[in-house]
Amino acid sequence: MPVFSTYLNRFKFRSLYSALCIISITFIVGCTNPAVYIQTTTATETVAVADPSGLKTVHLGFSAWPGWFPWQIAQEKGIFETHNVPVDLKWFDGYLESISTLTAGQIDANSQTLGDTVSSVAGGAEQVIVLVNDNSTGNDKVIVREGINSIADLKGKKVAAEEGTVDHFLLLLGMQKAGLSPQDIQFVPLETGKAASAFAAGQVDAVAVFAPFTTQALKRSNSKELFSSKDFPGAISDHLVVTRQVIYEHPEQVQALVDSWFATLDFIKNNQAAAYEIMAKRAGVSIDEYKAYADGTRLFSVEENLAAFQPGKDMTSLLFAAEAMGKFLSEVGLATTQPNTTLLFDDRFVKAYVQKTENPA
Repeated sequence: MPVFSTYLNRFKFRSLYSALCIISITFIVGCTNPAVYIQTTTATETVAVADPSGLKTVHLGFSAWPGWFPWQIAQEKGIFETHNVPVDLKWFDGYLESISTLTAGQIDANSQTLGDTVSSVAGGAEQVIVLVNDNSTGNDKVIVREGINSIADLKGKKVAAEEGTVDHFLLLLGMQKAGLSPQDIQFVPLETGKAASAFAAGQVDAVAVFAPFTTQALKRSNSKELFSSKDFPGAISDHLVVTRQVIYEHPEQVQALVDSWFATLDFIKNNQAAAYEIMAKRAGVSIDEYKAYADGTRLFSVEENLAAFQPGKDMTSLLFAAEAMGKFLSEVGLATTQPNTTLLFDDRFVKAYVQKTENPA
């Protein structure tokens, strides 16, 4: 069960709001990625298989989020093959299922948030973050109907969001900033896709959703963005997460995944039209609509990756952010002890990529 959902089931909204008032800075790490979808696939159990070259096939999961669609490019343009890594790329309609599938060991790697990974580790999972894909810088939005011009105007209104997701949390952060409590709105808990549909159909006054569902919500006449993740920097970071077993047994495959990611970013830079076509198709939107997401997700460069893995005193440091999230989980009773995040990060693969590019053989 995702962190926020568990928390909300255990505590009343008033308790959540009190906690937010105390630890809002800590809490903006985020717990559930904005990639929860309205359908759920049934993941089949996978086993360690090898391709004819003798290399282990890596089972990599991803789901609906602009920062993860580049994996589709890596598959379709043969980038995985170029880097000598057989990849079984698994699309999940439901992001939460991708997390549980990784935790169950049915895939080797997954695309997920820092918060969800810390939560999994707190539950005993052996997972490691080896790469920063992106930060959300506006692709998570609170969208409102005509006549709502400020956060204060949400008071008494029907507001839909998927309970427990980071977009629900984004909504609460915005409300807190404006001096509203959760009880000041009529909260309508709906899955993200259904929430966007309900808003577009005029059934609710506002909605908190992530791209690409923001496009659907904004089709409502005279609707508009009220605020977004760009107003709360660092709230949502997304990563390539692998099992510790894969790192121990097949580090060369993990390296190849990281190398493939950066090669894909190079492809996007040099072949933007082709890249957008692939990603828009995977997202189920037009190319022009997909281009609108570009500024809302910041894909991390190699340099930004290296910086993020360093110790720091604010949310730009993954070590700081993970420690803060672990402390929060412990304080609210979602972890019996402070999760050990000291082994959560492994930046050797990014560093090795840099070394190879700076000193090519």
